[in-house]
Amino acid sequence: MGSARLLTAMAGISAGLSQNPDWDVELKGIRKRFGNFVALDGITLQIRRGEFFGLLGPSGCGKTTLLRIIAGLEMADVGEVVICGRPVGHLPAHKRNVNTVFQSYALFPFMTVEENVAFGLRMRGVRGEALHKRVAAALELVEIGDLAKRKPQELSGGQQQRVALARALVNEPEVLLLDEPLSALDAKLRKQLQVQLGELQRRLGMTFIFVTHDQEEALVTSDRVAVMRAGRIEQVGPIDEVYERPATAFVADFLGASNLIQGIACGTDCVDTPLGKLKVPGIQPNLEPVQLAIRPEKIQLSRSGWDLLPNQVPVRVENLIYTGAENQYLLQTANGQQLKATALNTDIEEAGFEIGEALVAHLPPKSLVRLRPDPRQEDPPC
Repeated sequence: MGSARLLTAMAGISAGLSQNPDWDVELKGIRKRFGNFVALDGITLQIRRGEFFGLLGPSGCGKTTLLRIIAGLEMADVGEVVICGRPVGHLPAHKRNVNTVFQSYALFPFMTVEENVAFGLRMRGVRGEALHKRVAAALELVEIGDLAKRKPQELSGGQQQRVALARALVNEPEVLLLDEPLSALDAKLRKQLQVQLGELQRRLGMTFIFVTHDQEEALVTSDRVAVMRAGRIEQVGPIDEVYERPATAFVADFLGASNLIQGIACGTDCVDTPLGKLKVPGIQPNLEPVQLAIRPEKIQLSRSGWDLLPNQVPVRVENLIYTGAENQYLLQTANGQQLKATALNTDIEEAGFEIGEALVAHLPPKSLVRLRPDPRQEDPPC
């Protein structure tokens, strides 16, 4: 998507802009209230230069409010925003070198594509050949140069999204903020643009901060994510780490599906659960309550079981959902405990398992994750 020459022309982003070699954005103790409602409750976060960072969480958890505070569209009640080493929490939006792509795209309907993209530059006093070159480069970067003379109503949703991106990028921001920019698109186009957005970010080397409530979108696009809940950060880390080793039941259940299992630490590497005694590495014999999580795709199913493997549980198939690429199984143990398991449809000759069939489920010890206790278990959902 564009040549090295084009990227050089587009980017006015110098490696020397930040006083901090590690972070492009730092949030320090951000708090925000709307009346009696606490929208953000002490957010501290660092986002690396050139990172595609996802703010992930359900509606109402504070992720969009946090993005608007970074943009300067809202002011924090307490705390500081630092962008490229400069404190900007006191500055209005137009004095921060960031740009935002909104969910609605907010294109001017009476302007052509190139006029929409040029608008911000004109407001900054850019004119003539410099204006033309920067607009053309931005349109080429997002592959809509041939649409320059069209009006927004003549474009598809995906094309409008690209115009909004070009309009933000042409201003050469230090950080690009994206507030659920793909949510209005159909599923197939959204998947396509998720990949293209990630490719664009890597080519530019620009810091992208992306708000989404869609777990798959976060997995496809992000280098790291912060999972938010009720105005706080529940867990932050590389996307694969957060998925594979969720810290809490909320993260395990929000970022993908999980089986949650309660038990008691009954011995070294052993937890007594409704499924029986399970081998779990790292458990100490202190008789403390333990909560475990295991992803459905980690559970293995067999009609006859395995020799010598630990954590084998007799189950019965209660329901089966065929999704094309995989089968999703709802399983039940003899004492009523439910488990979810998935299996890829890798062999079209294999019929899979049937409803009512008796099977053995294997829960690999390394796939069982111990979750930390949740002090907000009684909180209402955000």
